[in-house]
Amino acid sequence: MGALDGRVALITGGARGQGRSHALALAAEGADIAVADAPGPMKDLTYPLGTEDDLRHTAKLVEELGRRCLSLTVDVRDPAQVDAAVQQTHQELGSLDVVVANAGIVSTGLLEEVSDHVWQQLIDTNLSGAFHTLRAAIPVMRQQRFGRIVVTSSMGGRMGIPELAAYNATKWGVIGLAKSAALEVAKEGITINVVCPTTTQTPMVQPAGGDDIPDDLVRRMMKANPIPQPWLQPEDVSRAVVYLVTDPGVITGSVLEIGLGGSARIH
Repeated sequence: MGALDGRVALITGGARGQGRSHALALAAEGADIAVADAPGPMKDLTYPLGTEDDLRHTAKLVEELGRRCLSLTVDVRDPAQVDAAVQQTHQELGSLDVVVANAGIVSTGLLEEVSDHVWQQLIDTNLSGAFHTLRAAIPVMRQQRFGRIVVTSSMGGRMGIPELAAYNATKWGVIGLAKSAALEVAKEGITINVVCPTTTQTPMVQPAGGDDIPDDLVRRMMKANPIPQPWLQPEDVSRAVVYLVTDPGVITGSVLEIGLGGSARIH
């Protein structure tokens, strides 16, 4: 018996990385899964986005755990696509109990070097994408009088970091979005919480895959973190997600930092 037997979860940004890990963790707890990803191309990113092949592979891994899985091609920048994904999940899987608003992109650079185009991509994906997802999911959950929503922010949403000002602005923003929405639905059986991972070893930060990471980068990352590890693994974040979505309903509007000790430096 799993803690999520009979539940249905929708994960955006689910094709790979943290999203794939969350899908597998929730499926292992008994949930049927809808994974949404594979947006259209974006300019000026330093890494490739998840593909429909990645999405299908995630669905295959979920099904190997004995759970049903929908793979949905969705660009969270488009509210109509998000609305359709929520409705399809509800209709085909019979419910919508858990949502992990995980889709996001990153771009680095000094603030004065960030183009209007990159800024808008960050806002549209990270902040508007979370807004579209919550806005679509909440009415379904309200009808059920039950829902568990987790929004992915970042340790960059808890502190300033040089060369990440534009990205961090979106990640601070989703915390305000989640906290405010949590108050709006607190009496209706719906909780909304936030996870803030530090750097996590995914294709976003290691596009080439494998172990070909420069030793000096590993040493710098280990030195930067109070817990001497260079980064998290996606499964580290998934444990936090599982904790929040299996809560009986007493935690909402909270921010759970998975920061390798970085939380100790936040006032």
